[in-house]
Amino acid sequence: MDFDFNRLISRENTSCVKYDLRQVIFGNPNVLPMWVADMDIPAPDFIIDALRQRLNHPVLGYTFRDNHYHNAITWWYKHLHGWDIDTAWIDFCPGVVSGLSHAIRAFTKPGDAVIIQPPVYRPFFTTVSANNRKLVLNPLIENNGQYTFNYDLLEKQVAQGARMLILSNPHNPIGKLWSKEELLKLGEICIRYNLIIVSDEIHSDLVFEGNTHFSIASLSEKLAASTITFASISKTFNLAGLASGFVIIPNPELKARFAAELEASGAGMGNIFGFEALKAAFTPQGEEWLKKFMQHLDSNWDFLSRGISRFSKIKVHKPDATYLVWADFRETNLTDDQLNKLLVHEAGLGFSPGTEYGQQGLGFQRINIACPVQTIELALKRLDKIAKYLE
Repeated sequence: MDFDFNRLISRENTSCVKYDLRQVIFGNPNVLPMWVADMDIPAPDFIIDALRQRLNHPVLGYTFRDNHYHNAITWWYKHLHGWDIDTAWIDFCPGVVSGLSHAIRAFTKPGDAVIIQPPVYRPFFTTVSANNRKLVLNPLIENNGQYTFNYDLLEKQVAQGARMLILSNPHNPIGKLWSKEELLKLGEICIRYNLIIVSDEIHSDLVFEGNTHFSIASLSEKLAASTITFASISKTFNLAGLASGFVIIPNPELKARFAAELEASGAGMGNIFGFEALKAAFTPQGEEWLKKFMQHLDSNWDFLSRGISRFSKIKVHKPDATYLVWADFRETNLTDDQLNKLLVHEAGLGFSPGTEYGQQGLGFQRINIACPVQTIELALKRLDKIAKYLE
């Protein structure tokens, strides 16, 4: 089956955050938006068809997650990730960010320390702070574009009484897949100090060929008993607007506590179309679409990296996973304010400034390449407008 990932589709005037809020976010309504993590690729036809089929019934009342829904998740995880999960481990969450908030409230108390590992997805910072927990930073160690965990600092931090660690795997924004060895070493520290691990694995399907994603909960019974794993169909199939994620919690006590928090907040119902979309997505047809899409992403990466290579002061490394490129502009010696103004107002490019992911993102920009190749071609032409700062 063929899929056209290079079809240009206007998203303007659809209440689209990525396009219709450009003036609000960038102060320039004409930037080429390559920032927020959704695609300029249409959701697969077979998912849209499933939603249309459900609309053939005129009543859209209260619904529940049936066996088909749960079995689709277990099939997907077994088939794509080699992880045998039990349907009893699965629960709903409106999305990973809201899921993080529910987990923080379910498993920690106000004032408890929660560890995150910047540079990392901005809501990790805000969700911890907004729930009146103590934010503890365990920055990744960077060496020439390669990142590792800071185990020594983590050991000191957890020994001082932290209650939870929030893990990003694959890591957003750097696109790294943590190896089995890295996760086991991290997990051993967490187990020894009785930390809850909350693992955001929303990008885990988007793995480039030659790499493997390991869910930390799949690596041992002890880690399974200590881990809350969040995922969603939203990134893989461009369905973020359906606000429909899920959580995997093997420990029945922890699952009951999470479910109680969902019940208390009234957030556990979900929506019909999110459920129908997941059942259509987590299928052999969805797997075929994903394989072709990753080939498209690989081609986009090649096109971007070749084009950027002419700018000697921009460094990029191919991500292991995700459709996000972590671009290093530090050799320009521009301040972040100078760099952002050049990109937005002279080049007309709307990337994500690295400082959104913590101070460790100084001098970086995150670029979304889940788009038609024509968008990347246009972005490279716009970079030419500020070439004197980049060469």
